[in-house]
Amino acid sequence: MMTRWKPSVTVAAIIARDGRYLLIEEHTPEGLRLNNPAGHLDPGEAPEAGCAREALEETAHRFTPTDLVGIYMSRFQRPARAEHPAEDITYLRFAYCGILGDAVPGATLDTGIERTLWMTPDEVRANSHRLRSPLVLRCIEDHAQGQRFPMNLVFTDPSVQGAARA
Repeated sequence: MMTRWKPSVTVAAIIARDGRYLLIEEHTPEGLRLNNPAGHLDPGEAPEAGCAREALEETAHRFTPTDLVGIYMSRFQRPARAEHPAEDITYLRFAYCGILGDAVPGATLDTGIERTLWMTPDEVRANSHRLRSPLVLRCIEDHAQGQRFPMNLVFTDPSVQGAARA
């Protein structure tokens, strides 16, 4: 029987203020890396809801998606290392921009997140060797160029809500 290939679906918040973008610095097997506030879409979750959840978990701020910046794919290959097999993952990313709200009292950054920081696109480019994925910069550049799509471009059928957790 053939195994069906499935990309790993992620969501990302592209948050801009005064020419700077909010990034997170996180621990990875490759070391400390920069990323947009982002993460995996959970079962039963619409992409825009997952984006708001991930932004809160990784920045301790509420985030309201208002526009889709784009849908992206990338492939990540990690060689085998001590007690860990090689990995070959294709990511399908839904990136949203929107409104960053206030910090949530008592909220803390998710495990593995070292800090948040604001960077200009030029600063992000200068740190390209530290990016978790090439999609970090691509999403920022698309946003900076004004790329926006309406939220209703991505439709989540009500049947998705309440899907069993895997």
